[in-house]
Amino acid sequence: MKLMRVGPKGQERPTLVDAEGTIRDLSGVVPDFAGEGVSLEALDRIRALDPVTLPALPEGARIGACLASVPTFHCIGLNYAKHAAETGGKPPREPILFTKASSSLSGPNDAVILPPGSEKSDWEVELGVVIGKPCWQVSEADALSHVAGYCVVNDLSEREWQMERGGQWVKGKSAPGYGPCGPWLVTADEVPDPQALRLSLDLNGETVQDSDTSDMIFGVAEIISYMSRFMLLVPGDLIATGTPSGVGLGMEPKRFLRPGDSLALRVEGLGEQRQEIVAA
Repeated sequence: MKLMRVGPKGQERPTLVDAEGTIRDLSGVVPDFAGEGVSLEALDRIRALDPVTLPALPEGARIGACLASVPTFHCIGLNYAKHAAETGGKPPREPILFTKASSSLSGPNDAVILPPGSEKSDWEVELGVVIGKPCWQVSEADALSHVAGYCVVNDLSEREWQMERGGQWVKGKSAPGYGPCGPWLVTADEVPDPQALRLSLDLNGETVQDSDTSDMIFGVAEIISYMSRFMLLVPGDLIATGTPSGVGLGMEPKRFLRPGDSLALRVEGLGEQRQEIVAA
């Protein structure tokens, strides 16, 4: 299934995109897509519905984040070898874990507003993983059975705040709108191998990131199993699994986002995001 949220900010409604591409209204039938609303049991209840019985919505409405909210917005750092090299780091021996503020979630096509004082904002196309079943001490072999679905994430990053201001990375990752998510939450049954997905990002029409999830240092199953050794992952948790090479920080000279720039990013089978960069 492809699940999507549409409508003005703060008034999005949950929808299902049927096999013909028609947007079907789920509001009033199921909870919004957050927490237990994206548990494996909740997704099974949606599967049991006949899409033709659901009201069709017109196209053209704003697309909101595919999750209304997240318990925790987890992220994995330096998870592609070439990206680690371009940032001057070494491939990590264990997954690097950090978080983004949940308030950074935004729609996939919303404008990205550079926060006041930002001079080094950067782009990062990533595969997002949404948890659908509690994960605690799960094996790598069993990890993917806990996944509700997948989505496109742009892990936008203010590099000065992330790397030059001390402390943890979270403050360079968490500005409002720095976590575009969607357009769709694609359920796990439609993604048989999360390590075989192409992902790419264009800056002003030029492709600057172009890779495949097979190049991850730590795959999705390993990431989930590893994280579950230290914390309980719960339905609705979102994990951004790392970005390939081609970010502005790795360019020479370095290239950071400026008002008027445009981004287009996609993950195979999960849709496309398009964002315009605007000043605060």
